[in-house]
Amino acid sequence: MVVAIDGPAGTGKSTVAHRVAEELNLTFLNSGSFYRALTLAAIEAGVSVDDSDAVLELAKKQKLDYVNAHLILNGKDVDDQLHQDKVDANVSKVSSIVPLRHLVNDRMREIVKSLNIICEGRDMTTVVFPQAEYKFYLDASIDVQAQRRFDQGCSGLTLEEVKAAIIKRDEMDRNKAEGALKRADDAQYIDTSDLTIDDVCAIIVSKIKS
Repeated sequence: MVVAIDGPAGTGKSTVAHRVAEELNLTFLNSGSFYRALTLAAIEAGVSVDDSDAVLELAKKQKLDYVNAHLILNGKDVDDQLHQDKVDANVSKVSSIVPLRHLVNDRMREIVKSLNIICEGRDMTTVVFPQAEYKFYLDASIDVQAQRRFDQGCSGLTLEEVKAAIIKRDEMDRNKAEGALKRADDAQYIDTSDLTIDDVCAIIVSKIKS
C-alpha cells in the first residue's frame, strides 16, 4: 500500500506522515531527503548547483539508502544535516535537474518494493507514485508556513527571511519542467492553517480506514 502526500513547505507533511506511519505501522519515506542529501554532497564537493551536468555526474556516484526514516549517504547518516540554510537555499535547483529526478525516483521506487509506505514530497501523487491508493495535498497560508518553519529552530534566518525563502522556493517548485508542485486531481485537499497535527492525522487516518 502507498499513501502519498504532497504540498509546499511548512504545511506539516513530514510530521503528519511520521505520525500516521506510526499509527498504521507504515514505513515513512521522505522524498525531500534524497534531494537534500545530493544537494549537501554537491556543496561539500564544491560543485556549483548551477552546473546541472556536474551535479548530475556527482549524483550518479552517490549511494543513497533509507534506514529507519533516516537518509544514509555513502554509508553515513546525514539526516541531521539536511535542513541547514545552505541546503534549503540550493535544494530546489538540484531537484529541478530532470535526469537527476529520474535517478531519485527510480531509487525510491526500488526502496519501497514490497513495503507498505507513506511518503511525502512535491510530486509523490503526480509523478513518483501516481497509482497510490491514497493521495492527499496539504496546504497552508504563507504566514503559517513561515512561522512553522521558523519555529523548527534549524535556520539562522529571521522570520521574514524564512518567509521570503519559502515563497521563492515554492515558486521555483511550481514551475519545474518535471515534478512540479501541484495538486493531483484525485488528491484530497487539506488546508492545515487552522488545524493541529492531530487534526490532520485524524483526517488522513479516517480516510485510509474507511
